Amino acid sequence: MKLSIVLSTQPAQFQAATFKGDLEGNLARISALGYDGVELAIRDPAAVVAEDLLDLLLHYRLEAPAVGTGQAWGEEGLSFTDPDSRIRRAAIERLKAHLPLAARLGSVVIIGLIRGTLKPGVEQGQAMEWIVAALEECSAAASSLQVRLALEPINRYETTLINTVAEGLDLIEQVGADNFGLLLDTFHMNIEEPSIEESLVRAGERIFHFHAADSNRWYPGAGHLDFAGLLSTLKSTGYKGYVSGEFLPIPDAASAAAEAIAHLRACLP
Repeated sequence: MKLSIVLSTQPAQFQAATFKGDLEGNLARISALGYDGVELAIRDPAAVVAEDLLDLLLHYRLEAPAVGTGQAWGEEGLSFTDPDSRIRRAAIERLKAHLPLAARLGSVVIIGLIRGTLKPGVEQGQAMEWIVAALEECSAAASSLQVRLALEPINRYETTLINTVAEGLDLIEQVGADNFGLLLDTFHMNIEEPSIEESLVRAGERIFHFHAADSNRWYPGAGHLDFAGLLSTLKSTGYKGYVSGEFLPIPDAASAAAEAIAHLRACLP
């Protein structure tokens, strides 16, 4: 398993995007710290010059294992479950717009809160129908480009739509696409899963990407999670992808990133 960290390609409100803005400067810092890759949080791929991004990644010897789409929700309010059908369609089209870049980078496309929250006047069942339909369409479009999609179960305080691994696996069955799987995040799992280890085993080959943050959403090693045990269990599932740091930039991004990579390296099986 290799190590990466989240970098937003532009300023963003999301606090746990560890690095934000100053794209080249942050890529240089991440590379110098010894990370193998960088997870790119991109609000709108139309604002990214693909060739320039590819050149920078090559220059700093970094891979891009995943592309995050959450800023479309956080900055623009796009989601699969908005009562307004125009916003739902815009969310689907935005997700699909990430696919060509992801194909070039060899990245998994992350589905976080772009899947939505339960808005007033919308029933849970209706919201889930919209999510399934959106994911069927997006998975089909991604399959044609050999891109995988990974939905992140998120804790109940942020959304009521897919909080646990069990709910994520049920959604996978409903969508029925081989290129649709899960992104599992230790911070959210610590809130929602009775046993993180058992849930990792249950998810198995459907784990397409993995986020590491400690129990307090600080860098790994700053809370009470046993990363040595968790990463050993993750490896036992056959997972060979990236472990990507997504945590609060406390006390600052560079210090947190340095602490994270030191701790995770010591914990890797």
